[in-house]
Amino acid sequence: MGKIYTRTGDKGTTGLLGGMRVPKDDIRIEANGCLDEVNALVGVVRSQLPASDEWQEVLHAIQRELMVVMSHVATPPGLSNPNVLETDSLTLRLERAMDGLSATLADRAYFVLPGGTPVAAHLQLARAVVRRAERRLWTLHKQTPVDESILRFVNRLSDFFFLLARADMQRQGLSEEKWQAFAYKARR
Repeated sequence: MGKIYTRTGDKGTTGLLGGMRVPKDDIRIEANGCLDEVNALVGVVRSQLPASDEWQEVLHAIQRELMVVMSHVATPPGLSNPNVLETDSLTLRLERAMDGLSATLADRAYFVLPGGTPVAAHLQLARAVVRRAERRLWTLHKQTPVDESILRFVNRLSDFFFLLARADMQRQGLSEEKWQAFAYKARR
C-alpha cells in the first residue's frame, strides 16, 4: 500500500469520481461524510454483537450498500458510476424486517430516551446520524438530482435502526426509558 496521504486536500478541496475537485464543505462531501459516519457506527454495532447474531448479515449488507451509495453521491452529474445500486431491494428487505420487528415489540405509543445497552445506544446514534445524512442528501437533491432509491433507502434506514435499538432492549430483557406518550396517539 502506498502512502495514505496525498497532500492534495491541503488547500481545502477534495476529489470526486472523475477527478473533479470541490471544496471540502461542498454539500456532496458533507452528505458523504454523514453516510461515512453511519457506516462506522454500523461497524461499532457489529463489533458489539456475536459473529453468529442474526442481525450481522443485514448490518453487513447495509455497510456494503452504504459504500455503493457513497460512490454514487461522489459522482458528479454527467459521469457514469460502475457500482450497481441495490438500494431498492435492500429497502424492501428492511421494510419486511421492520414489519417483523414491529409485530414483536411491546407498546410503541411513546417517545423513548436513547440509551440502554451499548448496542441500542449506538443504533440510536446511527439513527440520528442517518437523519442528518438524509437532510444533507435532500439539500444536494435540490441542487443536483440524487437517485431516488438512495433517498428511500436512507429514509428507511433511520426507522430500521430505531426498531433494532428497541428490539435489542427487549431481547436483553430491559425496559426502555419512556419520555412521554405520542400526543397524536393519546387523543384517539
